[in-house]
Amino acid sequence: MGLATKEKPFSKEFFITYAWLAGGCFLFALGNVLFAEPYGFAPGGTYGLSIVFHHLFGWRTEVAALSMDIPLLIIGFLFLGGKFGIKTVVCTFMIPVFMGLIHKFYGFDALLEPGISDVALLEEQLLSSIFGGIVYGVGLGMIFKSRATSGGSDIISMILHKYTHISLGTLVIIVDCLITLTTVIAFGDWRLPMYSWILIFIEGKVIDLVVDGANVHKTMMIISDKTEEVRKIIIEDIGRGATIFNCEGGYKGECRKIIYTVVTRREASILRHRINGVDPKAFINIIDSKEILGNGFKPLEE
Repeated sequence: MGLATKEKPFSKEFFITYAWLAGGCFLFALGNVLFAEPYGFAPGGTYGLSIVFHHLFGWRTEVAALSMDIPLLIIGFLFLGGKFGIKTVVCTFMIPVFMGLIHKFYGFDALLEPGISDVALLEEQLLSSIFGGIVYGVGLGMIFKSRATSGGSDIISMILHKYTHISLGTLVIIVDCLITLTTVIAFGDWRLPMYSWILIFIEGKVIDLVVDGANVHKTMMIISDKTEEVRKIIIEDIGRGATIFNCEGGYKGECRKIIYTVVTRREASILRHRINGVDPKAFINIIDSKEILGNGFKPLEE
């Protein structure tokens, strides 16, 4: 997270990367203004905390967030060194700029009580948390797709990870959940962190869809007495590659062969049916594969 990557200036990859970054920052800002800010949700990060400050003190959300993000960037450089690229710095300033523009054209919520804003897009808090999670998730997914990070509380998590060795994912959840609980302190309403947790959960799922894609690939390991027939089905009918390992059975010590292949969900269903027609006694182990890189799948470099 937040590792520096370099694209050749003004190359095709440069423009694509920064288009993803700009689009992600805009959607993040849009989700903040339309779905989180009017209700007093605090969906983690410095922007969640700044929403609490907005409703308590009337501070502009983007200004409060930027005033926290800049010191955190400096602290991050001091403690973590070169783990931050220029894209994270750009993202830190681009989000508040987009938020300022959206506030200017859409309206700024100056009310101090959450849930009664005149600029709220949806009247129901539950619907707002659901759609907010979707918009936030797409935005953050695009930012991560550009190999950047939104900074903010992620920096705190990365510093804690360096010195505590607790997993980064666990620390991100802990930090974000603590921030959502500030809404209880501010407003005395236990429903607000609950809505925020719904938003965070949906956001996480959508981020995975944007970054990894919706296609779930299957890794299949097949043991069959009809190895050659199965190999031909995979290569000639399904159009996928296969690797064959020599192995020894643990029960009788017999020499067997394992066919290893990676296919899409649809191809896995077809292959199971075809193998059943050739060798109904075949043993098949099917595993979900989160990401497959290489020939025939996603390229190693994006």
